[in-house]
Amino acid sequence: MGTLLVLLFLTLLLLRVPVAASLGGAALLVIALGDLGLQVVSYNFQAGIAKFPLLAIPFFILAGAVMNRAGIAERIVQLLLFLVGGWRPGAAVATVLAGMFWGAVSGSGPATVAALGGILIPMMVRQGYAPGFAAGLVAASAELSIIIPPSIALIIYATLASTSVAQQFWAGIGPGLFLGGLLGVAAVLVVRARGWGKGERPEGPARRLLLEALPGLLTPVVILGGIYGGIFTPTEAAAVGVFWGLFVGFFVYRTLRLRDLPSLLVEAGVSSAVVMAIVAWAGLFAWAADTVGLVGRLTQALLGWGENPLLLLGLLNLFWLVLGMLLDAVSIYYLTLPILLPIMVHLGWDPVWMGIVMTVNMAIGQITPPVAVNLFVSARVSGLPIERIWREIWPFVLASVLGLLLLTYWPFLRKTLWG
Repeated sequence: MGTLLVLLFLTLLLLRVPVAASLGGAALLVIALGDLGLQVVSYNFQAGIAKFPLLAIPFFILAGAVMNRAGIAERIVQLLLFLVGGWRPGAAVATVLAGMFWGAVSGSGPATVAALGGILIPMMVRQGYAPGFAAGLVAASAELSIIIPPSIALIIYATLASTSVAQQFWAGIGPGLFLGGLLGVAAVLVVRARGWGKGERPEGPARRLLLEALPGLLTPVVILGGIYGGIFTPTEAAAVGVFWGLFVGFFVYRTLRLRDLPSLLVEAGVSSAVVMAIVAWAGLFAWAADTVGLVGRLTQALLGWGENPLLLLGLLNLFWLVLGMLLDAVSIYYLTLPILLPIMVHLGWDPVWMGIVMTVNMAIGQITPPVAVNLFVSARVSGLPIERIWREIWPFVLASVLGLLLLTYWPFLRKTLWG
């Protein structure tokens, strides 16, 4: 039955059935054919999503939508351009920095592309950058959003692995900054090699730009400072982020109106429903895989590689990279963590560290075809054919893979980042 479950899932994917429906359809068929009891479906649905940490997901999605509509992204970009825009590759560096910052606001790669793409892509094109490169750089910078807290992906990992969300967030800061540095170096090298850039800075005094951007700059301080200061939990922090965004939009920038609220709620509701549908169906799929013995057999097979943990880590990274090209992060967590958790216990691996390694793989998957959700959003924002962006994305994929290998294998770096 385990083989049938996998074959059904892959067949549905090849037929271009949405991932959530593919997971759920394969699980339902195996439960029915194997007489596992269809009555478990409703309970499994409820148990899979009725978890307090998951409540943070719709709030963080809403917070990102509110802050984007309030105009925080544009003001942050203007400040970054003032700081580094005078340098010829400054627009590329500002794009990476903006991706890192907005990751600390939205927690979602596609949301970051949607928020920043309309500002950064035209700005880079005006400075002579190839449009495909500009769109690809925004998409690559947005991959940092699921590593740098507050990350929706890390919330789901912490929920499944029973680690602390706050601890998982803390562990993502160093790797996110490190990967951002590598992406910045790759962008500078490409820009210099192709002779792009004009070194333009926005007009206006630095004091005005800083004051306008200050409420946005305080956003990660409010959210993360409250979590690590023990003032509120990550879930409560998500709600605080929504109210902070509304306060800035209504009373500081005065860019929001009451008539904007319904559309913001609908936007956040649709995005949250997509994520939670995947969570619910992936949970059912994982239960079916465990019940028919597939998880146990795969776990035992991987434990056979336990005598060579470095090789096993390499195989897992390769496996996750391939899955990341085909599936979203939420589905991959649900499909692989039931297999991985016993292996982590057996080998004594730190689950928080493994969560970061897994999530870096998922981040790379957001910019590697054929799925590459960040690239598709970037193509929609820029109006470019997806093929033009694919051709320009590979320097950033290579930089990200280099960062993944260093985070996985370099003991000194790992000790520095995780303590």
